[in-house]
Order: sequence, then C-alpha cells, then structure tokens
Amino acid sequence: MSTSVADSARQSYANYKTIRRNGAVVDFEPSKISVAMSKAFLAVSGQRGLSSARIRDEVAVLTEQVVSALLRRKPEGGAIHIEEIQDQVELALMRSGEHEVARAYVLYREERSRQRAQQKAQAAEPVEVPVLHVVDRHGQSQPLDMAQLRALITAACEGLETETQPEHILSETLKNLYDGVSVDEVNKSAILAARAMIEQDPAYDKVTARLLLNTIRLDILGETISPSDMAVRYPDYFVSFIRRGIDAELLDERLAEYDLPRLGEALQPERDNQFGYLGLQTLFDRYFLHIDGQRIEMPQAFFMRVAMGLALNESDRNARAIEFYQVLSSFDFMSSTPTLFNSGTRRSQLSSCYLTTISDDLDGIYEGIKENALLSKFAGGLGNDWTAVRALGSHIKGTNGKSQGVVPFLKVVNDTAVAVNQGGKRRGAVCAYLETWHLDIEEFLELRKNTGDDRRRTHDMNTANWIPDLFMKRVMENGEWTLFTPSECPDLHDKYGNEFEQAYLAYEAKAARGEMKMFKKLPAVTLWRKMLSMLFETGHPWLTFKDPCNLRSPQQHMGVVHSSNLCTEITLNTNEEEIAVCNLGSVNLVNHMRDGELDSEKLKRTIRTAMRMLDNVIDINFYPVQKARNANLKHRPVGLGIMGFQDCLHLKRVPYASHEAVEFADRSMELVAYHAYWASTELAQERGRYASYPNSLWDRGILPQDSIGLLADTRGQYLQMDRSSHLDWTELRSRIAEYGMRNSNCLAIAPTATIANIIGVSASIEPTYQNLFVKSNLSGEFTVVNEYLVRDLKARGLWDEVMVSDLKYFDGSLGPIDRVPADLRAVYATAFEIDPRWLVDAASRRQKWIDQAQSLNIYMAGASGKKLDELYKHAWISGLKTTYYLRTLAATAAEKSTGRGGELNAVPAAASYSAPAVAEPELPATDMKFCSIDNPDCESCQ
Repeated sequence: MSTSVADSARQSYANYKTIRRNGAVVDFEPSKISVAMSKAFLAVSGQRGLSSARIRDEVAVLTEQVVSALLRRKPEGGAIHIEEIQDQVELALMRSGEHEVARAYVLYREERSRQRAQQKAQAAEPVEVPVLHVVDRHGQSQPLDMAQLRALITAACEGLETETQPEHILSETLKNLYDGVSVDEVNKSAILAARAMIEQDPAYDKVTARLLLNTIRLDILGETISPSDMAVRYPDYFVSFIRRGIDAELLDERLAEYDLPRLGEALQPERDNQFGYLGLQTLFDRYFLHIDGQRIEMPQAFFMRVAMGLALNESDRNARAIEFYQVLSSFDFMSSTPTLFNSGTRRSQLSSCYLTTISDDLDGIYEGIKENALLSKFAGGLGNDWTAVRALGSHIKGTNGKSQGVVPFLKVVNDTAVAVNQGGKRRGAVCAYLETWHLDIEEFLELRKNTGDDRRRTHDMNTANWIPDLFMKRVMENGEWTLFTPSECPDLHDKYGNEFEQAYLAYEAKAARGEMKMFKKLPAVTLWRKMLSMLFETGHPWLTFKDPCNLRSPQQHMGVVHSSNLCTEITLNTNEEEIAVCNLGSVNLVNHMRDGELDSEKLKRTIRTAMRMLDNVIDINFYPVQKARNANLKHRPVGLGIMGFQDCLHLKRVPYASHEAVEFADRSMELVAYHAYWASTELAQERGRYASYPNSLWDRGILPQDSIGLLADTRGQYLQMDRSSHLDWTELRSRIAEYGMRNSNCLAIAPTATIANIIGVSASIEPTYQNLFVKSNLSGEFTVVNEYLVRDLKARGLWDEVMVSDLKYFDGSLGPIDRVPADLRAVYATAFEIDPRWLVDAASRRQKWIDQAQSLNIYMAGASGKKLDELYKHAWISGLKTTYYLRTLAATAAEKSTGRGGELNAVPAAASYSAPAVAEPELPATDMKFCSIDNPDCESCQ
C-alpha cells in the first residue's frame, strides 16, 4: 500500500473507535487486525511450510473481510468492542477454511484471557522443574542451584527489565539441561537461550554478553562472582594477571615497573557491561591473552594492558596509561587490531599497514616477497606496488631472454599470503597494485577470474588499478590509450600530474615513430569497460587514482605515492629503500554526540589522547623489516579514522541519502581534522617535528583542504569538489607555522570492521547493511538488530513478532513494509536501497579534509555497465583518491519461509552476492561470488 493510499484509508476509519477491555476508547486500526492474524498464521507456518508471501497475501484478504463486516454493522461510524473484533477474526478464518489458524487464534485468545485472570489474582508461579544434578569442574555432582541460576539471569537483565524477561530466559535455559549436566553446559545453555531472543529485542544482546562475561569470570577467576563484587576482585586479579603474563613470557617485563596496584584501582568494572555479545565473544576468542588455550585476560585488564604498552616511553607512564585506558575502555576511541593484539607483549608489532615497491630484478622481487612474509607474520596488511616490474615479453639483458611479466610472481605472492596466516589470528592478506599504462594490465585485470589457466590466477589476493588522471581524461574524451613496458619507460612510474602527462605523450610520439620495441594501442574506453567488467564479475581490481593521491600528498617533496594499502585508505611514499608504515585507530563518533550534534570539546580531548597513542606506536613498535623502521621514524605517519557515522545519522534522524547527511559528513570530518592536526602541532611543540618536515606541504602553509587547488590546476574541468569550511583555521595555521607537525600524515578512514564489532557501532563510514541479519566472522554467527530502528518502532507501537517476520522476509529492509511510516523507511534505508552517488558525495566532502584517503565501499543494486560507468567517473570527478569493494546485489533472491523458532540463525549471513545478468554488453552475466561484508577469511573485515 502506498503512503497516499494508506493515508486515505486511515481517514476513512476516522469515525470508528475501538473499546478496549478496560473501557478505554482508542482509534480503530485495521493494521492491528492484520498483526493478530499474522501471528496466528506464524503459529502454524512451521507445520505447514507456509511462505511469508502467502501469509501476507492471505492476511491482507482476510483483514479486508473482517473490516468490511465490522463497518457494515455500523455504517455511520461508532465504537466497536475488542471482543466483537476478535469474534469476526475467528469467523473469517473459519469461513476461509483456515481451521488450524483459527484454532491457534482461539488458543491465543484463551491463553491471553487466562493470563489476565492470573495477573488479577497474583503474579505467575515460579518455574517448577525436577531436581537436576550438575557436575562442577572438579567432577563433583550437586543439585542445580535454581536460586543462583535465577539470580545470575536476573542480574544479567538488570537495567533492562522493561525490555527483557528473566523468567523466559530461565525456562528456555532449563529446557536444554539434563541430570548430570556440567556447569559449563549450564552457562552455555543460558547464553544460547538469551542469544535466541536477540531478534525479539536488542536488549537481549546485552544480556547475552553479560552471561558470557559470567563464563569468562568463571574460567579466569575459578568461581562465579557477581558484577557488584568485581569492583573488589578486579584490582588484585589485575596485579596477578600482569605477573603471570610476564612469567609466561607473554608480556613485556617492563610492565612490572608500573605502579600495578594504582592501575588496578583505576579499572572500572562497570564498563564490562557496555559490551554486546558479538563484541565480547570476538575479544574472548581472538584478542585476550591465553596460556595453552586457557584465557588469562579479562576485559578491563585487556584495555589496561594495551594502554600500558602504549605508555612505556612516557615520563609519567602511570598517569598516561590511565589516560589511554579511559579512552579505550569507554569506547570513545579504539586502536586497530594489531595494536590490540600485541601492545604490551614481548613482540609488540602494532602497525596495521605496510606499503612496498617491488624493484625490477629477481633479487628485488624475491626480497619483496620475503618482506611480505615477515610483515604478514606479525599481523600487518600489505600493499605491493608492482608497476616497476617489466611486462611479459620484455628483454632480459642478463640472460638475453624474455620476461614472463608480473603475473607469475603474483601467484607466488598469493600463495605466500595463504601460507603466512598472522599467527593463526587472521589470514595473511595483500593487495597488488599496477598502473593502467603497464602492458600486463589486461592480464592483471583477470587475476581473480575462476576460468582460464589457474597458474595465472590469484584467488586469495586482492588487486587494484593505480589509475593516472590522463587515462581518465582519455576515457572522458573517447581517446586512444597506449600500454608500455616499464623497462622502456622507467620514469613513468615516478611521475604524476603534468610531468607524467608530458613524459607519456613523449613516449607515445616515440612509439608512433617506431622507436619503441613494445607497446600496444587501444581505445581508452575499451580498457575502461574491461576494468569495470572485471570489477563487476570478480570484485577486483579496485579503482584507485594515482594523481590525487600524489598531488594532495603533504610528502610529495620526499617522493611518490606508488600505491595504497590493502584497504585503500593509506597513501604514503614508497621506494626501494623505504617501506611505508601506518598506525591506525578510530574515534567512535556516536560517543561524542550530544543533543543531536557533535561535542567539539569532548572530541578535542579524545583526539588529543588518541594522537598521542598513535605517535607512541611509532617508537614502541616492533619492525620486522629495517626498511619499515627507517621510513616510519623518518616521517612518523599515523592514520586516525572514524566509525559510528551511520549511528550518528540515526540519532539525528537523518537519512544517509540526503543533503543533510552529506553536510554532516563534511562538518564532522572538518572537526576531526582540525583537532587531529592541532594535536600533532602540540606533539611537535613537545617532542619536535618529524625529520622530513622541511619543504612539505605543511611547511609551505598548504593544508589538506588547500591542496585541492593543486589538483584543480592539473585536472581543469574534471574536478568538482566543495571547498567550503565552517571553522576558523587561522590559529591552527599559525601554530603549524610556528611549531610544525609531529606527523607527516594524520588521518585515514579504515574499514574498522572488527573494532566496530567490539564496541557495537556501525563500521567506519558504512551505511546500514541490513536492519536485521546474521553476521558471520571467525567467532561464529551473531544476530544483529538495528537498535535505533527498534527504539523508533516501539515508540510508534510497531515492534512485534510480525515486524520481525517481515524484516526477515525482506532481508532487513523496511521499504516493502507498508505499515512503517515513510519517514522511518527513509531514515533506515539499507545500503542497497541508497543511490550510491550519495556515498560518493559524502566521501568527497570528507576527502577535502583528509591528508590520506578512506576505505569507501560502493553498494549498488541492479548494477549495469551504464551505472558503473557513471558512478566511477563521478567518483573521479568528485576528487576521491581511492575506492574499495564494489558490492552488488543479485537481481533475484531465493524464496524464504518464516517460522517461530529462531530460524534467523539459519539464514545466510551477509551473503556473498551473485552478479545479475545485465542488458549492457560490456558487463557479462556471471555467477561469480563477491567478497561478503563479513567473510571470515577477508582480512579487511577482521
């Protein structure tokens, strides 16, 4: 039903009222009749295999019959008693032959009647169960302590009583117990019981996490301890944990030099209750330290351990550790996964990203592959620049033979990434970059195909195009493009902007004169279409843009940005002597919202501390490769990012697809940039400028937003970027002129998939994937419900079992659910319901302020060649430096059935999407699978 039809229908019932059992008179709402009948159908759908579509159709017809019968009795309007309405529902179900459904409805009415009578008499009796015996961890059998179990579940629901039912969790827990059950199974049963109810209300997510927390305490402390008692136990436990970790050679011995009792007293046990189930389970499975598989680390000790590791070199290390702990444990800021893994340990590899350039000789190639293995071993994601390596068929002077090109070596890189799996914590991952003029580019585009010679395929490695602006101009102008081998034009690799264009034109002229041995000419549009076709078919190579990365780089005086990293947000210089390194962490924007706007003062405090933590990483870090150490200490780049952007829009009730959201992206990023750059000047005042600061853009008084002019000078008409600002940057400019910068680069927006899971917010700058779905990662499957949506639906009386069923059926989308008002459907539109141009426009506004780049996923429903062509051209013209995954939605979806028993957990989670067949000839139909949003094997999601 459209909005206008729904409005007219409501007006036609304006003369009718409903008398409730307590005598209250309310509006007559046929939608409630539909909901009641839908519940009755759902009660029998599991037995009969009814599909959601059929239920919706039948309910719509029967509701119309009931309403017509009621209105015929009172054509002039009036009040209708609730019992009369329910009688008509029963009658309609019987007349339609739905006897099982009618019976379910009658039983439902009887049960509700019984409950009302019971409530009038007295509260319900406690759950009665036969005496069960539980076997503890010492093998001793004893009766199940029902009072303790009830107290445990009730405590987990504390503060959430209006949304949760402890007795319901208890009864579901008991269903899975048996005589002789182990105490671990009792705790697990309680967790699973609460977990199954998450789809009913997001509050159960917190309850499940608290029940898991009880298990963690039992594992580590050896006894069940109430949350209130943890304030006493945490300090003593913390001191023993640090000492035990040092004795086990897990922790850095220098941690013993801290005032451990002081730090233990600074822990805030109540912050354990902030976790959702997904976040806490992820930490427990993959982050907490363990000895022979036995966890020894609890949540607040974890955050303090990370903080201590980052404060090792501080003059007042105890005060700084407490300061760092506060921003981590409050979820205001979160360090990246490698930092969380390794801070405070004996091998503290804390950096997230490494960028390398591979040189054009056998020693250089295999040295690069060795460096990949060493860097990947300690949890780093890799970006390799392969453009300098000569193309297939190029002459090899040393052997008088011909080169096999880039592709065979990339196969070795692929297999190395699989073999070195980052200590088993997550899969090794690398992304290879190649410039668009390289003669091997066409074969490079096909590396991820599932057809062809498998010896020339890399199924486990990411790939990305490194595209010069000149190529895009040729595409826009329908010009010719020439491919070269770098062995004949080695300087193209190190040129960008006007210098690249002049050199490239000179090589084209030489080729035209017959002075080049190897080259190939083709229409630029032909290559562009193949790039888009492969991106559509295989999800790779991603499209990244060389010139904006270089022309806007603060470090252009020190060399060239030859590639981005694994997740396309890092843009740092590389060469044969330097491996670029970046250290990441992200601010949780939603934690800085107050009265619908960002709290600038709190943001300033958080960012000041966060930038100090990131700068400390550079000096404390363990560097597997000397080239990485040299580069990091020389330039000191960091990458402060954001997460929770979508949460902020939900709080503001602003749709992602709106000018208001684009404006918020602009203003929020300006605030983050201003405070980050300011914090770096403060660190420079205290600690000194980074070594390569002289003659950088910072030194020349050119801030990131100013560098747009440098790009515009070479792009001309092909750049459309907003240049407005809302803050007064004068004082900051003066500070930079006086004190300089501590860090060559300060900002980069990473995907944040796992750390966002840990703190329970939307990842990075991502739109809502689905409002109800199952997320899969290395810790298992987790029901995810949009709590903001549930809050708003509750406020309007729309959150019920039928709504849950509808959200399942429509893949978490509100769009097709008529009874949801249009304003909520707009605010809670999911990623594939948003025109992707809005994502690009918001990213363009952010890119204005960012000295590096951002991981920008593109979501497109009904992808076609024309749509992809227009969107990626728009991304280039909008000044984006990089793009990340293209995520497309299949044209059709499988029929789904609904039931009552937690079937959501069986729905494919964050599915890998098959590309649909399209009309445009440049995009082939395919059944290839894309990287899913939560693929357990995808490094960027971890």
